[in-house]
Amino acid sequence: MEVFMKLCKILCLMLTLPLWILEQLGLYGLYKRVFPFLAYNITFSYNDKMHKVKRNLFRNIHNFTNKDHTLRLLEIGCGSGANFPFYPGGCTVTCTDPNPHFERYLRRSMEANTHLTYEAFLVMSGEDMTGVADQSMDVVVCTLVLCSVRDVRRVLEETQRILRPGGAFYFMEHVASARGSWTFFFQYALQPAWYYLGDGCVTTRETWKDLEAAGFSSLHLSHVEAPQVTYTIRPHVLGWAVK
Repeated sequence: MEVFMKLCKILCLMLTLPLWILEQLGLYGLYKRVFPFLAYNITFSYNDKMHKVKRNLFRNIHNFTNKDHTLRLLEIGCGSGANFPFYPGGCTVTCTDPNPHFERYLRRSMEANTHLTYEAFLVMSGEDMTGVADQSMDVVVCTLVLCSVRDVRRVLEETQRILRPGGAFYFMEHVASARGSWTFFFQYALQPAWYYLGDGCVTTRETWKDLEAAGFSSLHLSHVEAPQVTYTIRPHVLGWAVK
Protein backbone atom coordinates (compact mmCIF):
# COMPACT_ATOMS: atom_id res chain seq x y z
CA MET A 1 0.00 0.00 0.00
CA GLU A 2 2.88 2.35 0.80
CA VAL A 3 4.37 1.98 -2.67
CA PHE A 4 1.01 2.60 -4.29
CA MET A 5 0.51 5.66 -2.06
CA LYS A 6 3.85 7.10 -3.17
CA LEU A 7 3.04 6.46 -6.82
CA CYS A 8 -0.25 8.30 -6.40
CA LYS A 9 1.56 11.24 -4.86
CA ILE A 10 3.98 11.34 -7.80
CA LEU A 11 1.00 11.41 -10.15
CA CYS A 12 -0.50 14.28 -8.17
CA LEU A 13 2.82 16.12 -8.32
CA MET A 14 2.82 15.76 -12.09
CA LEU A 15 -0.72 17.10 -12.32
CA THR A 16 0.16 20.12 -10.20
CA LEU A 17 3.38 20.85 -12.12
CA PRO A 18 1.83 23.90 -13.87
CA LEU A 19 1.06 25.37 -10.43
CA TRP A 20 4.63 24.74 -9.32
CA ILE A 21 5.90 26.57 -12.42
CA LEU A 22 3.60 29.51 -11.66
CA GLU A 23 4.95 29.58 -8.10
CA GLN A 24 8.56 29.63 -9.36
CA LEU A 25 7.70 32.48 -11.72
CA GLY A 26 6.16 34.46 -8.88
CA LEU A 27 2.68 34.32 -10.40
CA TYR A 28 1.10 32.04 -7.80
CA GLY A 29 0.76 35.10 -5.57
CA LEU A 30 -2.23 36.09 -7.68
CA TYR A 31 -4.13 33.20 -6.10
CA LYS A 32 -3.84 34.94 -2.72
CA ARG A 33 -6.31 37.49 -4.08
CA VAL A 34 -8.77 34.75 -4.98
CA PHE A 35 -8.34 32.55 -1.91
CA PRO A 36 -10.11 34.94 0.54
CA PHE A 37 -13.21 34.91 -1.68
CA LEU A 38 -13.23 31.10 -1.68
CA ALA A 39 -12.58 30.87 2.06
CA TYR A 40 -15.32 33.39 2.86
CA ASN A 41 -17.94 31.42 0.94
CA ILE A 42 -16.81 28.06 2.31
CA THR A 43 -17.08 29.49 5.83
CA PHE A 44 -20.88 29.43 5.81
CA SER A 45 -21.03 25.72 5.02
CA TYR A 46 -18.21 24.84 7.43
CA ASN A 47 -19.78 26.77 10.31
CA ASP A 48 -23.12 25.05 9.72
CA LYS A 49 -21.46 21.63 9.93
CA MET A 50 -19.21 22.56 12.84
CA HIS A 51 -21.61 24.79 14.79
CA LYS A 52 -22.01 22.44 17.75
CA VAL A 53 -18.28 21.65 17.84
CA LYS A 54 -17.29 25.33 17.84
CA ARG A 55 -19.95 26.26 20.38
CA ASN A 56 -18.63 23.62 22.78
CA LEU A 57 -15.01 24.62 22.14
CA PHE A 58 -15.56 28.28 23.03
CA ARG A 59 -18.18 27.76 25.73
CA ASN A 60 -15.82 28.58 28.63
CA ILE A 61 -13.80 31.34 27.01
CA HIS A 62 -15.35 33.91 29.37
CA ASN A 63 -13.52 32.20 32.26
CA PHE A 64 -10.35 33.96 31.14
CA THR A 65 -11.71 37.48 31.61
CA ASN A 66 -9.02 39.54 33.32
CA LYS A 67 -9.15 41.35 36.66
CA ASP A 68 -10.44 44.49 34.90
CA HIS A 69 -13.50 42.44 33.79
CA THR A 70 -12.50 42.73 30.14
CA LEU A 71 -11.48 40.02 27.67
CA ARG A 72 -8.71 40.85 25.21
CA LEU A 73 -8.65 38.28 22.42
CA LEU A 74 -6.26 37.94 19.49
CA GLU A 75 -7.00 35.61 16.60
CA ILE A 76 -4.10 34.27 14.55
CA GLY A 77 -5.06 33.83 10.89
CA CYS A 78 -8.51 35.31 11.38
CA GLY A 79 -9.35 34.97 7.69
CA SER A 80 -12.87 36.24 7.07
CA GLY A 81 -13.92 36.13 10.74
CA ALA A 82 -15.57 32.71 10.82
CA ASN A 83 -15.21 32.46 14.61
CA PHE A 84 -16.76 35.81 15.51
CA PRO A 85 -20.29 34.44 16.18
CA PHE A 86 -18.87 32.15 18.88
CA TYR A 87 -17.05 34.80 20.93
CA PRO A 88 -18.76 36.24 24.03
CA GLY A 89 -20.25 39.71 23.85
CA GLY A 90 -18.10 42.61 24.94
CA CYS A 91 -14.69 41.10 24.27
CA THR A 92 -12.13 43.15 22.37
CA VAL A 93 -10.79 41.36 19.30
CA THR A 94 -7.48 41.92 17.53
CA CYS A 95 -7.35 40.22 14.13
CA THR A 96 -4.16 39.08 12.42
CA ASP A 97 -3.60 37.47 9.05
CA PRO A 98 -0.66 37.44 6.62
CA ASN A 99 -3.02 37.90 3.67
CA PRO A 100 -4.22 41.53 3.43
CA HIS A 101 -6.89 40.59 0.90
CA PHE A 102 -9.00 39.06 3.67
CA GLU A 103 -9.81 42.51 5.05
CA ARG A 104 -12.73 43.10 2.69
CA TYR A 105 -14.50 39.95 3.88
CA LEU A 106 -13.42 40.48 7.46
CA ARG A 107 -15.27 43.80 7.50
CA ARG A 108 -18.45 42.02 6.48
CA SER A 109 -18.14 39.66 9.43
CA MET A 110 -17.47 42.57 11.75
CA GLU A 111 -20.65 44.29 10.59
CA ALA A 112 -22.62 41.08 11.19
CA ASN A 113 -21.22 40.57 14.70
CA THR A 114 -21.77 43.83 16.53
CA HIS A 115 -21.59 42.16 19.96
CA LEU A 116 -17.80 42.40 19.71
CA THR A 117 -15.39 45.34 19.87
CA TYR A 118 -12.71 45.28 17.20
CA GLU A 119 -9.30 46.65 18.06
CA ALA A 120 -7.33 46.26 14.81
CA PHE A 121 -6.56 44.17 11.75
CA LEU A 122 -2.83 43.50 11.64
CA VAL A 123 -1.16 42.02 8.56
CA MET A 124 1.40 39.65 10.06
CA SER A 125 2.29 35.99 10.27
CA GLY A 126 1.82 33.90 13.36
CA GLU A 127 5.56 33.27 13.50
CA ASP A 128 6.34 36.99 13.95
CA MET A 129 3.85 39.07 15.93
CA THR A 130 6.34 41.69 17.10
CA GLY A 131 3.64 44.35 16.74
CA VAL A 132 1.80 42.80 19.69
CA ALA A 133 3.08 43.53 23.20
CA ASP A 134 4.24 40.85 25.63
CA GLN A 135 1.51 39.47 27.95
CA SER A 136 -1.09 41.76 26.41
CA MET A 137 -3.78 39.16 25.61
CA ASP A 138 -6.14 37.11 27.77
CA VAL A 139 -6.97 34.67 24.99
CA VAL A 140 -5.36 33.70 21.68
CA VAL A 141 -7.39 31.73 19.12
CA CYS A 142 -6.07 29.75 16.17
CA THR A 143 -8.34 27.57 14.01
CA LEU A 144 -7.42 25.87 10.73
CA VAL A 145 -4.18 27.85 10.58
CA LEU A 146 -1.36 25.67 11.92
CA CYS A 147 -1.75 23.45 8.85
CA SER A 148 -0.35 26.21 6.65
CA VAL A 149 2.20 28.10 8.76
CA ARG A 150 5.89 27.59 8.07
CA ASP A 151 6.89 26.90 11.69
CA VAL A 152 4.29 25.58 14.13
CA ARG A 153 6.63 25.70 17.11
CA ARG A 154 7.49 29.33 16.47
CA VAL A 155 3.78 30.23 16.34
CA LEU A 156 3.25 28.56 19.71
CA GLU A 157 6.25 30.43 21.15
CA GLU A 158 4.81 33.73 19.96
CA THR A 159 1.42 32.76 21.37
CA GLN A 160 2.90 32.22 24.82
CA ARG A 161 4.81 35.50 24.59
CA ILE A 162 1.69 37.60 24.03
CA LEU A 163 -0.52 35.71 26.50
CA ARG A 164 -0.70 36.97 30.06
CA PRO A 165 0.06 34.46 32.80
CA GLY A 166 -3.05 32.32 33.21
CA GLY A 167 -4.28 33.25 29.72
CA ALA A 168 -5.57 30.62 27.30
CA PHE A 169 -4.83 29.43 23.79
CA TYR A 170 -7.83 27.94 21.93
CA PHE A 171 -7.17 25.79 18.88
CA MET A 172 -8.95 23.64 16.34
CA GLU A 173 -6.86 22.09 13.57
CA HIS A 174 -7.22 19.31 11.05
CA VAL A 175 -4.39 16.80 11.42
CA ALA A 176 -2.91 13.64 9.98
CA SER A 177 -4.95 10.49 10.31
CA ALA A 178 -3.51 7.24 11.63
CA ARG A 179 -0.81 5.87 9.34
CA GLY A 180 -2.11 2.90 7.40
CA SER A 181 -5.66 4.26 7.24
CA TRP A 182 -7.37 5.15 3.98
CA THR A 183 -7.74 8.71 5.20
CA PHE A 184 -3.97 9.02 5.58
CA PHE A 185 -3.55 7.45 2.15
CA PHE A 186 -5.57 10.24 0.54
CA GLN A 187 -3.98 12.91 2.73
CA TYR A 188 -0.52 11.84 1.61
CA ALA A 189 -1.33 11.20 -2.05
CA LEU A 190 -3.26 14.45 -2.57
CA GLN A 191 -0.95 16.66 -0.51
CA PRO A 192 0.55 18.48 -3.55
CA ALA A 193 -2.92 19.59 -4.64
CA TRP A 194 -3.91 20.64 -1.10
CA TYR A 195 -0.75 22.74 -0.85
CA TYR A 196 -1.66 24.88 -3.82
CA LEU A 197 -5.45 24.96 -3.52
CA GLY A 198 -5.33 25.46 0.26
CA ASP A 199 -2.76 28.27 0.21
CA GLY A 200 0.06 26.23 1.72
CA CYS A 201 -2.08 23.69 3.60
CA VAL A 202 -0.31 20.52 4.80
CA THR A 203 -2.76 17.72 5.58
CA THR A 204 -0.26 15.31 7.14
CA ARG A 205 0.89 17.38 10.13
CA GLU A 206 0.78 15.78 13.57
CA THR A 207 0.05 19.10 15.24
CA TRP A 208 -0.90 17.58 18.58
CA LYS A 209 2.76 16.66 19.13
CA ASP A 210 3.79 20.32 18.85
CA LEU A 211 1.03 21.34 21.26
CA GLU A 212 2.10 18.70 23.77
CA ALA A 213 5.72 19.86 23.56
CA ALA A 214 4.97 23.60 23.76
CA GLY A 215 5.27 23.83 27.55
CA PHE A 216 1.80 25.13 28.50
CA SER A 217 0.97 24.72 32.18
CA SER A 218 -2.08 22.65 31.24
CA LEU A 219 -3.40 21.24 27.97
CA HIS A 220 -6.95 20.08 27.26
CA LEU A 221 -6.78 18.34 23.88
CA SER A 222 -9.27 16.08 22.13
CA HIS A 223 -9.11 14.12 18.88
CA VAL A 224 -12.38 14.25 16.96
CA GLU A 225 -13.76 13.38 13.56
CA ALA A 226 -15.31 16.50 12.10
CA PRO A 227 -18.89 15.81 10.93
CA GLN A 228 -19.63 15.99 7.21
CA VAL A 229 -16.31 17.63 6.37
CA THR A 230 -14.18 16.75 3.34
CA TYR A 231 -12.72 13.27 3.84
CA THR A 232 -9.05 14.25 3.87
CA ILE A 233 -9.46 16.90 6.59
CA ARG A 234 -11.95 15.08 8.80
CA PRO A 235 -9.48 14.22 11.64
CA HIS A 236 -9.21 17.23 13.98
CA VAL A 237 -7.63 18.13 17.28
CA LEU A 238 -9.25 20.83 19.38
CA GLY A 239 -9.18 22.24 22.85
CA TRP A 240 -7.41 24.86 24.90
CA ALA A 241 -4.14 25.32 26.74
CA VAL A 242 -3.36 27.56 29.69
CA LYS A 243 -0.10 29.48 29.94
